[in-house]
Amino acid sequence: MNGTKVCVSKCPDRATEFWTTHRNGEVKLRMGESGPEAKPPLTVNQMFTSAVERFGNYNALGWKEGEQWKTMTYKDYYKTCRTAAKGFLKLGLKQYHGVGILGFNSVEWFIADIGAILAGGFAVGIYTTNSPEACQYVAENCQANILVVENHKQLQKILQVMRDRLPHLKAIIQYKDELKEKKPNLYTWAEFMELGRDEPDAQLDDIISSQKPNQCCTLIYTSGTTGHPKGVMLSHDNLTWTAFVTGKDVSMTDADKLQEVIVSYLPLSHIAAQMIDIWLPMKAGGVTYFAEPDALKGSLANTLREIRPTAFMGVPRVWEKMQEKMKSIGAKSSTVRRKVASWAKDVGLQTNLNKMELKPLNFRLAKCLVFRKVRKALGLDRCTRCYTGAAPITKDTLEFFLSLDIPLFELYGMSESSGPHTISLPDAFRLISCGKVIPGCKTKIFNPDADGNGEICFWGRHVFMGYLNMPDKTEEALDADGWLHSGDLGKHDQDDFLFITGRIKELIITAGGENIPPVPIEDAVKEAVPLVSNAMLIGDKRKFLSMLLTIKCEVNNETGAPEDELTTEALDLCRNLGSNATRVSEIAGGRDRVVYAAIQDGINRVNEKATSNAQRIQKWTILEKDFSIPGGELGPTMKLKRPEVMKMYKDQIENFYKEVLTPTTPDNPLPSK
Repeated sequence: MNGTKVCVSKCPDRATEFWTTHRNGEVKLRMGESGPEAKPPLTVNQMFTSAVERFGNYNALGWKEGEQWKTMTYKDYYKTCRTAAKGFLKLGLKQYHGVGILGFNSVEWFIADIGAILAGGFAVGIYTTNSPEACQYVAENCQANILVVENHKQLQKILQVMRDRLPHLKAIIQYKDELKEKKPNLYTWAEFMELGRDEPDAQLDDIISSQKPNQCCTLIYTSGTTGHPKGVMLSHDNLTWTAFVTGKDVSMTDADKLQEVIVSYLPLSHIAAQMIDIWLPMKAGGVTYFAEPDALKGSLANTLREIRPTAFMGVPRVWEKMQEKMKSIGAKSSTVRRKVASWAKDVGLQTNLNKMELKPLNFRLAKCLVFRKVRKALGLDRCTRCYTGAAPITKDTLEFFLSLDIPLFELYGMSESSGPHTISLPDAFRLISCGKVIPGCKTKIFNPDADGNGEICFWGRHVFMGYLNMPDKTEEALDADGWLHSGDLGKHDQDDFLFITGRIKELIITAGGENIPPVPIEDAVKEAVPLVSNAMLIGDKRKFLSMLLTIKCEVNNETGAPEDELTTEALDLCRNLGSNATRVSEIAGGRDRVVYAAIQDGINRVNEKATSNAQRIQKWTILEKDFSIPGGELGPTMKLKRPEVMKMYKDQIENFYKEVLTPTTPDNPLPSK
């Protein structure tokens, strides 16, 4: 029965099975007899009090007020979380009900999250980009008694959907800015904290002592590209055990030896940010500093230089933006500087790829002349571990940073595995691999094909409890033996490094029956044509493959929306081709034949390497604007929302497949045979 999916007729009984969908359910933990699997399970409160005992006087959190950085110790952090928990109870938070948190990363976000858990509720992050209706769905699904919002803008979303549609809601707390209007059961953060300050401890202590590691404490709502998001139930043990094994695996140092420093900026409604910003630092006594709300619009660079983190996680788009910025600065440097930088990057890439034990003299010289300065300029001079995850990253970006002696260690996992499942490490690193499985967990490749590609399945104490109130969906994800089926395709090499090769749902099956994973082809086009920002392959149930392309353009710092102006890098690429274009609108729609010819040339090179004729791109077009989160083409972690893009650009896609072929027109090019 190993790996076979079997459905049972009802939700399992308490703690006898690996899964449940009941809010008050308990699960059987995937314990082992020795090693990390045998570690005694802990509740969040137990892990936190242990951190306070060991690191009580060390700074836990840092935030900026004006130009000044303020800090809070572990002792005060725990005390404040308890006060918040008592405040939630006073406002009527019931056990196994949600506290929804809607806002940018902040001290208040962490305190609301942990306060909700201590009080016996569920901590529930809500994406700041959610519409009022999406907020309403999450709040109602988790039966939120309390919603914590950042500001007036987020408050308005809740007020729009509150009447009659959130029957469980008892109070709203706004943690930034003054209230613009007084309403019943609407509190400022200061008013809320006052509620719990003088409350006796007895009720809270009783709730904490009744908590079990195999019960739910956090809900992560998948951003889902289709249908309603699913509430991923994570237990106390999911969080505390994953923090323990991951911290050990990546060699996090305890604060009494050398304190780890983290910058929090990725959406906390996502498990990756919660694990990296909240739980891993707590395990090691690390300190988390909060970036400014406009971090991804440009201010992150300043925060990194001020804080100089010891570990840093970036989604691929963050690394790509750094790469673009450095390339544009490099293009303006003097000839001598450019030559030195180019030489150093060649040395850096070769040395790192060769994995040489003894760094040669030219590498040490390059480090002295270039690499140290680059790291300092990025604020990564103390950073021993730079991570990338949450979406696929291109080989070009990985090699760019590797050439600067900044290896990007890929992580792979999902909300349903409490974050990480495999991690690349300094001594276990392969380009374009997601590394090896974390200790105490297992990976299985389900139904592998002749090349060893199959569905990646997970086993370990990091595997989630189930989807709240969704037994059918839970049975699709967890098989009868308790293995989590990821929906991702991958394979292992001979040294057990995991390589992701695609996603089952994204697999293109052509009209001729050929299975084609789109990401490798999309990445190859982006590498062959550096002018391209995003590429999306089309061809499911079609006679041939086509592609939607976008051009690298500037982004509006306020809204995050793409603009018409080309980036500095794109301008330079156009000049080198002999094009005078400065805007996307001067290129799209076949308006710039020079650029179109260069793109066709790049696509021809990709097609030459295709494994079969079915994998060749026959047609393509450039869209008028780049993909973005506000545009709806990308999800909160910058993942491509393929079904949405298919709907949005339906007309352009249908044009590809009209019977009349006009291969000579620039907007409908066909590769030469």
